[in-house]
Amino acid sequence: MSRDRLIVALDVPTPSDALALVDKLGDAAGFYKIGMQLLSAGGYMDLAEELAGRGHKVFADLKFFDVPATVAAAVRGLRGRGIEFLTVHGNQAIMEAAAGHKGAHMKILAVTALTSLDRGDLDDLGFECDIGQLVLSRARRALEAGCDGVIASGHELPALRKALGRQLLVVTPGIRPVDNDETHDQKRVMTPAAAIAGGADHIVVGRPINAAPDPRVAALAIQREISRSLAMRPRRSAPD
Repeated sequence: MSRDRLIVALDVPTPSDALALVDKLGDAAGFYKIGMQLLSAGGYMDLAEELAGRGHKVFADLKFFDVPATVAAAVRGLRGRGIEFLTVHGNQAIMEAAAGHKGAHMKILAVTALTSLDRGDLDDLGFECDIGQLVLSRARRALEAGCDGVIASGHELPALRKALGRQLLVVTPGIRPVDNDETHDQKRVMTPAAAIAGGADHIVVGRPINAAPDPRVAALAIQREISRSLAMRPRRSAPD
């Protein structure tokens, strides 16, 4: 469903704020990301189940990163809670543990390189390869580990699709509409149209919608941009 290409990040203080935003958006969106801000606010799972109960898709952006047995147990605990996507971080063993305990309906997405990191940040962290090489290496390892997809910047999309085709879902954060030049804490950003044209399966948009004077109008504008970009994609022999 093309509407679900857009994932709205519910980066708001409380679950009640999140549900109020969902109500404002109405049918302009149907896929929502809930992350660590709402986890610390309390009522996280109640919110996830409420969203799923309303017929929405839920992306739990929790970036699990711990010993494999702990990650496996945490993933098992989320099965059957209405969660569509779940993020994990870390090495091959962690990704394998998550993928091996996800159940039939949840998809595991491996984080490659956060869009808030640039070359200088990676130098500070001790990564000597460039960002593109790091993302491609982690994507290959995620595929080998049984993950369903990756989180990757739009800037790495062409190389990912060239190397791996469509074997993995790619969810792209750091999205800013063409008329919004505020990057906030994101350093590697891209427009919705460019990300979809580059091969993103889903894009994640937060503040350009959440902080807009009319969030519904902002979301609908992005949906139109996505639809135009999809219409311009080359036709494929298999469904996209």
